[in-house]
Amino acid sequence: MADIAFLLLIFFLVATTMNVDTGLARMLPPMPPENQQTEDIKVKERNLFLVLVNGSGQIMAGVQNRQEFIDLRQLKDRTKEFILNPMGDENLPEMKEEEFELPDGSKWVYPVSQGVVSLQTTRDTDYQAYIMVQNELTRAFNEVRDEVSMRKFNSKFADLPEEQRNVVAKAVQMKISEAEPRVIKK
Repeated sequence: MADIAFLLLIFFLVATTMNVDTGLARMLPPMPPENQQTEDIKVKERNLFLVLVNGSGQIMAGVQNRQEFIDLRQLKDRTKEFILNPMGDENLPEMKEEEFELPDGSKWVYPVSQGVVSLQTTRDTDYQAYIMVQNELTRAFNEVRDEVSMRKFNSKFADLPEEQRNVVAKAVQMKISEAEPRVIKK
């Protein structure tokens, strides 16, 4: 009887699978030294895209003092428009021409967005709503990276060699802040 119980136990241990918890793939910054003073990040008003999620899962997004309620499906497109500022709108973020060295030694000048996406939630915001908003924001940056990669290298961002991927990642930086930045008017 003990042998049969032992064999059944071994069978169940071998046959069962364990669920692996998954989370967000985010690289957190290293802990600052204890003696380092914290300072507020100052962002120009036009360079800040606020995304507010309340406890009901409603999303309010837009530049400072011009946010409006939007649907989750609109968030990606609004974020992309903010990042790219295709029409040179003075209410959207500044673009700063930066020069990047390509792996082949040539130079590439690209207008880098100075915009920051600020995600803010309330204490009663549902975790599922938070994750969905976070995914849409990440998807917007990934699509912009894909578009830039296609224009420059004729290949999607994920398919690029590491050196080219690093150049595109520097040109289209994923600036999603969950801290409330300090706004300066200019």
